[in-house]
Amino acid sequence: MNKNLKVAILKETKTPPDRRTAIAPKQAIELIEKFPNVELVIQKSDIRAYKNEEYSALGLTLVDDVSDCDILIGVKEVEIEELIADKTYLFFSHIAKKQEYNRPLLQKLLQKNIRMVDHEYLTAKEGYRLVAFGRWAGLVGAYNGLIGIGKRTGLFDLKRAIDCHDVEEMFGELKKVKLPPIKILITGGGRVAHGAIETLAPLNIKHVSPEDFLSKKYDEAVYTQLDPQYYVERKDGSEFELNHFFKNPGMYKSSFSPFTKVTDMYIPCHFWDQKSPAFFTKEDMKASDFNISVVADVSCDIDGPVPCTIRPSEIADPFYGYNAKNDSESNAFEANNITVMAVDNLPGEVPRDASVDFGKGLIEKVFPSLFVNDSDGIIERASITFNGELGTYFKYLKDFSEGK
Repeated sequence: MNKNLKVAILKETKTPPDRRTAIAPKQAIELIEKFPNVELVIQKSDIRAYKNEEYSALGLTLVDDVSDCDILIGVKEVEIEELIADKTYLFFSHIAKKQEYNRPLLQKLLQKNIRMVDHEYLTAKEGYRLVAFGRWAGLVGAYNGLIGIGKRTGLFDLKRAIDCHDVEEMFGELKKVKLPPIKILITGGGRVAHGAIETLAPLNIKHVSPEDFLSKKYDEAVYTQLDPQYYVERKDGSEFELNHFFKNPGMYKSSFSPFTKVTDMYIPCHFWDQKSPAFFTKEDMKASDFNISVVADVSCDIDGPVPCTIRPSEIADPFYGYNAKNDSESNAFEANNITVMAVDNLPGEVPRDASVDFGKGLIEKVFPSLFVNDSDGIIERASITFNGELGTYFKYLKDFSEGK
């Protein structure tokens, strides 16, 4: 990259509003000190969790106009009309899986000769992601699930995460939780699932094996965590092998059904491939022994593996009800309905903490390649568009970009 770069931290323009930022105020100072070739400006924002004054108090430059900057860094998609030609952008573009609603965004990025570096595809050579909000999604998703339990049982009432100053205050709210002897199930084993477990930890909920979860009764709340071998099996009866499942999800069928009969709250935190089987079906939910009453769907795959997740919900109104008998949306907390929480931008509920964690990853793992030398190909691997063409690793989007 060039010797001297002018870099902007963007205000977020997406609706519903997202209060996160890519770089918190103290991190902006760290960035300038670590990369002396960078001149940094902060685009003014009246919604950001960190106020303009928190940046200016540290001597940072605030601007409205970022058109003279080389690199523009945000969190969510930049509005199409806000895009500036011939720049390098970093944000979550939600393009690379051929998301239909963002086809116009891809077309505009190509047309405006923009280098689009997508946070989601910033990876090490070994393939693992360098920056992500997954932990925060799991953390808030589990907390919202507990809010749902409180509202259904009337046993406790928690302040919304979005109304807490930070995660520390949110965790303080957990002191109010009085759980009946329910069974909580988490699917997935990555950072999202670990975030959910982090929220459950202060409650001292007993962790039990999947086998005991299915077969034993408890007089206290318990939880279990399922890896894929517990919820899918080979159609041909062969032994389960994790890498085989990842490469051939269509060769598997769901074995999740026994868990639907004993689980009270389900927290999906898994990655789901569209070729994978659904965990359960709409017919399964009509069965008299289907026991799940709260689904805190962190994964939030619409009309996918968890069929009561019929739409995403918003931070402002996180819950809706699913009536299995009528296959329809209904009152969120009515006894016969399943309470569904399907907020698809959960880290936005804890924007201060999530921003700091994300910024730390950028400064340590990404910015050396972005601002100095991309010798490891980190920026190249994440560049969806570059020089008016699709990036090296995104040529498969050609038909999609042409509207086919």
